[in-house]
Amino acid sequence: MKSDLRIAVVGGSITGPVTALLLLRGGFDHVTVYEQMPPTRQSGGGLISLEHSSLDILDRLGVDQGELVTYPSERLVQMSVRNRVPDRAVTRVYPGRHTTWTQLHHALTSRLPDGTVHTGHRVVGLSEDCGFPLLHFAAGQNACADLVVFADGRASLGRRILDPDRRLRYAGYVAHRGMAPPHAPQQYDFLRLEPCPGAQLNIAPVPGGLDWTFYLNATSSRYAQYFGADPDQRPFVVPDQVSDLARVDIDAHAQALLPVQYAAIVQATTIRMAVPVADIDVPGQMVWPVGDGHAVLLGDALAPVRPHTARGANNGIEQAAGLCAVLHQHRKYGADLGGALHGWQRRHLPTAQAAVRLGPAIGAKLGLGTAANHLVGVA
Repeated sequence: MKSDLRIAVVGGSITGPVTALLLLRGGFDHVTVYEQMPPTRQSGGGLISLEHSSLDILDRLGVDQGELVTYPSERLVQMSVRNRVPDRAVTRVYPGRHTTWTQLHHALTSRLPDGTVHTGHRVVGLSEDCGFPLLHFAAGQNACADLVVFADGRASLGRRILDPDRRLRYAGYVAHRGMAPPHAPQQYDFLRLEPCPGAQLNIAPVPGGLDWTFYLNATSSRYAQYFGADPDQRPFVVPDQVSDLARVDIDAHAQALLPVQYAAIVQATTIRMAVPVADIDVPGQMVWPVGDGHAVLLGDALAPVRPHTARGANNGIEQAAGLCAVLHQHRKYGADLGGALHGWQRRHLPTAQAAVRLGPAIGAKLGLGTAANHLVGVA
């Protein structure tokens, strides 16, 4: 038994800091987080949906909902739209709460001890040295560990190294995103507008305004016209990559499809981003041996899911908690590390596989994606 495991966590967005915090609180002293972005460029997505299981894990880490949840409504209002007029509304209860990347990231990283997170460390490779995993960084440094936890997101280098045959595939539609200034009357609930197959607007209140995501089908060539590169070359679109053509087209779709007040919210948004929605083959494993050590994939690094599943952050947080539980059994009671990790994989892999399969099924029902083949035109 090795009780003082050296654990390297790759990725400093959400799943990585959650993992590190769980490990440190669980008595592991040699935990280091490597994040490729420098601290001045740390940024992330907008709205994050957290189920009660994830909220409970955060609560046990001392992250109270009052710190994360500005608008505690559980109501999800789903509204059909006909000729730009709200038609039928159905209200459901979401089993959790909504937060933002900024709130959650700050809550986690502010609790990590100084020196835990090493920013500006871009991992470029993984090898074996003296029987253990060795990380290689772009600047030439190396770091040895007993366990490498890849939590480096949907464009994961860890996945490309450990599971290279599973590659992202553009699903045929784009999540256009923005945060608009506050609008009257004040909105408190999560609202979903469905004007026609192939288009959907999600909008929710966040600190400082309204977070919106406008899903629209687009061919790969149209995506390249919008954002200057194909979806596989540009898996994230930052504000300065959003072209005038993209802005004009999205505004035109909002004007043609959405009720006046919601079209105005989209059009009033100056800073915008986008993400091409992607699919991936279901994962077959989460754990890989590297000499006498191991490497694992967590969250989006393991299996990015379509945003409609609302499982991205939840998968990562739940997997991280499960990982820390089996590592605790190894550290305290001498459980075989390889056996413990494979038991963790057996518990969490089916949930990840199910979420990957769920995304295309939801998209097809909404007319979103290549399989649905609904291209919404505007005059």
